[in-house]
Amino acid sequence: MLLSKLSAALAISVTVSIICLGPAPAADPKPDALVKNRSIEASVFLDDKVKADPALAADCLAEGRKWIDKSAAEAASTRKQDPQLFDRGGWTFERKYNVRSVVDGRYVSIVRNDYINTHGAHPNSDVNTILWDSAEKKRISIRPFFKETADNGPTMTAMLDAAIASLNVEKKKRGAGETATAEWYKELKPTLLKIGAVALAPSTEAGRSSGLTFHYPPYAVGSYAEGQYVAFVPWETLKPYLTSEGVRIFGGSRPKADEDHQQ
Repeated sequence: MLLSKLSAALAISVTVSIICLGPAPAADPKPDALVKNRSIEASVFLDDKVKADPALAADCLAEGRKWIDKSAAEAASTRKQDPQLFDRGGWTFERKYNVRSVVDGRYVSIVRNDYINTHGAHPNSDVNTILWDSAEKKRISIRPFFKETADNGPTMTAMLDAAIASLNVEKKKRGAGETATAEWYKELKPTLLKIGAVALAPSTEAGRSSGLTFHYPPYAVGSYAEGQYVAFVPWETLKPYLTSEGVRIFGGSRPKADEDHQQ
């Protein structure tokens, strides 16, 4: 009887040990750059795909460090002038660089997301994009893929019309159709600098892009409650305007998973 009880106790002990030795929660990622003091905690994170390209990682990190240094200086200055604004603690700034697509093993699209909390009514966020040419080891624009990209020209006009049509569809999906008015889009212009942050969309066809995505932070094309928007313009819409390089890199369709993931 005693042996039986000891065996049962040992079995329970082993079971508890196995449970306790289960997978531990994943640790928070370590920032690749950080400034932390009583006025601010500002950090920059590069995803693993960015880090896999040393030149790209160095470029993003240099930009990120400038951003956190500038933000830290602004926080310190504000604290000196209005210390009561920091009664609830310092500001929190966070920037993340994430690879969105790699096309032809050369053109890397990165989405850069910023989170900013200065203890206002709500935190703010921003989004921008980077197009990186890994062969040339530098940032580029989408100009090489189009015959012309003049302000108010045929390419940019067609691109903007298609982006707005995509935004209207997405707004209706979110039940925000009534806000899809020209008033929200008045800041969008048929120019590379005013149409929105652009990236090459992934494709069902390996090594190619299914079109362009335009990324908008809250308040850019809708209310804060609507959040970020991503407008998709398929490459077929842009086909008449493509250069030979554009024809070469575009193809396939947008993956369903990408449609469902509005990053």
